[in-house]
Amino acid sequence: MTGKMTILGGLGMLGLALAAMLLASCRDPKSAAGFALPDGDIEQGRAAFARLNCTSCHVIVGETFPEVPAGGMITIPLGGEVNRVRTYGQLVTSIVNPQHIVSSQYEDKYTDAEGRSLMPDFNKTMTVDEMVNLVAYLQSHYKLKVPDPAFYPGM
Repeated sequence: MTGKMTILGGLGMLGLALAAMLLASCRDPKSAAGFALPDGDIEQGRAAFARLNCTSCHVIVGETFPEVPAGGMITIPLGGEVNRVRTYGQLVTSIVNPQHIVSSQYEDKYTDAEGRSLMPDFNKTMTVDEMVNLVAYLQSHYKLKVPDPAFYPGM
């Protein structure tokens, strides 16, 4: 009888572990899990970048735009070598919700009195197609910096 009790107890513990795993896999209803947009077109994204006047505040590393609006450029750089990958989700979020993260590097210069980004809200004027293309364009300009092996002996 003791062997059966041990087996039943073990099965009960296994059941509890499975239930805990199932509960842990339930995501917050606001989770982005399962969210995916189609691939964008880089050239159309470049055109959207210019058309939406992103050039009035941003520069793309390695690109020039002849149609910079009057009034000067703030020159917040986008693209170039980075230490961490800029994910599709991070770029989409930066466009549709620029208040989500304001870099401390730009906090003092490019925020209003409440600390909100001065980036215009494009959510009512930008099409999903423009956003998808714009993100493809931006993502194509980020390059992951390879660490210098001299700083990591034994690599």
